[in-house]
Amino acid sequence: MTLRAQGLLGAEGRAGGVSGMLRRIGGVQLDTISVLARSHELVAYARLGPIGRTKVERAYWHARRPTAFEYWSHAACVLPIEEWPYYAFRRRAFQARGHRWHQSHPGVCEQVLARIRAEGPLTATELGGAKKGGPWWDWSDTKIAVEWLLDTGDVICARRVGWRRVYDLPERVLPDGLADVDLSDAECLIHLAAVAARALGVVTDADLSDYQRIAYAGAHLRQAFQDGNGLRPTPAWAAESAGLVPVEIAARRGGKPARAWADPVAVQPDGGTMRRGRHRTTLLSPFDSLVWDRKRTLRVFGFEHSLEAYVPQSKRVHGYYTMPLLAGGRLVGRVDPAREGRTLIARKLSIDKASAAEPMAQALTEAASWVGCDGVRLEQVEPAHLRPRLQAALAELGA
Repeated sequence: MTLRAQGLLGAEGRAGGVSGMLRRIGGVQLDTISVLARSHELVAYARLGPIGRTKVERAYWHARRPTAFEYWSHAACVLPIEEWPYYAFRRRAFQARGHRWHQSHPGVCEQVLARIRAEGPLTATELGGAKKGGPWWDWSDTKIAVEWLLDTGDVICARRVGWRRVYDLPERVLPDGLADVDLSDAECLIHLAAVAARALGVVTDADLSDYQRIAYAGAHLRQAFQDGNGLRPTPAWAAESAGLVPVEIAARRGGKPARAWADPVAVQPDGGTMRRGRHRTTLLSPFDSLVWDRKRTLRVFGFEHSLEAYVPQSKRVHGYYTMPLLAGGRLVGRVDPAREGRTLIARKLSIDKASAAEPMAQALTEAASWVGCDGVRLEQVEPAHLRPRLQAALAELGA
């Protein structure tokens, strides 16, 4: 159910291209790290195959009419443009809190907003510079102001130029009428519960909280519900209100079954679990929505996954940017890739069983070709006795 919902099983997962994928999974996480490619490109590649990277970029940020915008969901994410009204609850929460990481200055916010109104869409550089000259978090007052305006919905980012956000007014970017849609926090949470269930197939209460990082017990939501309908916001309330189907997840190792909720379409015989389809064999970004919840990944796939890019090198177990291998509907290995000229290097590679050698070779070869490499070099392989089998599989594929 999860693989089909995530567009990794069956031909329908490729319907609609990048925009269809984005609507299907609800959001694509952004990250600055680029190894083979940036994460938002890798997420599209995993589902759609080796489509051109420029095509992916155009779909996110350079369509004739904006189809996506950036905002805080699971993390910083690209989201379908029609989801703008449903993040009003978070914009109100920022406004109620009064700050994010930095304290913004009202006067600077007014100046920035006035310039965007008068001059049109602008980057932080065009507004006066993003940093003071120190570390990445040492933002200028202008950058602090425009990011705060983004948090509160006074400006929107629906385009990037050279990885720089372009800030504009929502009323100039959003489709007709969308800027005027005013939804309550309750309406937002109910809709986003349905989005999470559609994107995962079946969800626990914890999954519903994690997918869009909704703090149901947070101060803003408690106060908003107390002032409004008096209900207590919980994942179960959102699931029931969204019309999700109550289900149980079978227990493992003698534990108790877990209460969960299913997307109504996913449990229909002709809509989800009963239909066969071809499984994707691919490497996944460590920020892919299939695996971004580490606890769920362990629970569903029995696979321990973590990002070690911010761990000191001496303490890394699997590598800097470890990409899980999806093959045959299972997570069966991982690799820490790098590039050297036109060679893709598997700096550290591990597979869980011998039969995963050929899928790993296939995934490495396809990824190498996609990023413009014409060869693959293995460095550390675990278990070591599978190196010859991997080498033979790569050689057969011409890598």
